[in-house]
Order: sequence, then C-alpha cells, then structure tokens
Amino acid sequence: MSKKNKKNQNEEPKAAQDELHNEETVEQQAQEQVNEKDDDPVKKIAALEESLEHEKKEYLFLMADFENFRRRTLKEKADLLKNGAESAMRDLLPVVDDLERAMDAINKGGDLQSLKEGVDLIYNKFVKYLESQHVTAIDSTGKDFDTDVHEAVTMFPAPDPSMKGKVIDTTIKGYMINDKVLRHAKVVVGS
Repeated sequence: MSKKNKKNQNEEPKAAQDELHNEETVEQQAQEQVNEKDDDPVKKIAALEESLEHEKKEYLFLMADFENFRRRTLKEKADLLKNGAESAMRDLLPVVDDLERAMDAINKGGDLQSLKEGVDLIYNKFVKYLESQHVTAIDSTGKDFDTDVHEAVTMFPAPDPSMKGKVIDTTIKGYMINDKVLRHAKVVVGS
C-alpha cells in the first residue's frame, strides 16, 4: 500500500470525527436558538431551516463519498480480474522455454535418452509449479466411484467382485484446486 493511501486512510477517520463534531455543534446551536426564542415562530422556523439545510449538505457529502468509494472498489475489482492471471502466466514462461528447447533438440535429432530425461525434467518442473498453485491430481484408480470427483466414461465388467463400483482405470486424470474440482477424472467403472 502506498504512503499516500495510508495517509488518506488515517485522515478519513479524523475527518469523519471532525464532521460529526461540527454537525453536533450546529445542531446544538440550532437547538439553543430554538430554546432562546420560543416565542418568535419566524426565528424558530429560520433556525430549523438552517439546521435542515446543513443536514442536506452533510447527506450530499456522504452520498458523494460513498459513490467515490463504490467507483474505486469497482475499478480495483476490474483490475484484479483483468490482471489476476499475470503472475500465474509469468511463472509458466520458464516451462514454455524448456519445451521450446526440447522441440529444438528433437528437430536436431539429439540423443533419445537425453531427450527423455529433458522431457522428464520439464514435466517435473510443471508438476511442481501446479503444486505451488495448490493444484493436485485426483487419485482415482482402485478407489470407490465418486460422482463429485469422477466422470464415468464407461462401465466394464469387474475382474473380481471386490472391484464392483470401483474405478478400474483412469482415462484422463482429474485435478483439484484448494479442495474444489478443477477437472473431473474420466474413469472406467467396474460393474
């Protein structure tokens, strides 16, 4: 947070207290004027109109402050949505660089074993990045079929009775992010 924003935040409560104090003072003055001149209805009305005018101004200032706050909040939210993926994409760029190097090595006809090791390194780097973003793979094979995390692609006769209603094979891995399903696992279920 910038120094300017901190300064503004510190000044806002003080300004609100000052406005409240001024408002109380004006109300007291109006009340005193009304009490002093109970006999003169014209002065009484003038004091009440002055008090009403002051209240209208305070109300307009509060509405303007709220409208400014609302606009600023909407702008900040739009900026977050627009640029929210920026850091995630920036962290993916090294993986893209590694993949490009691997493709160049494949095109040059490099050693097959070194290419395999390079692709394994890229895969491990990418999995590590996903874990840092709290994305985890759903472990499905051998587990009970759960419609909350699995999507049945097909039913297949179970090799033994203990595999009925369980996942026999995972055709496409599913992923979760922070206990929320990002992609359902596509599985074969034993029947």
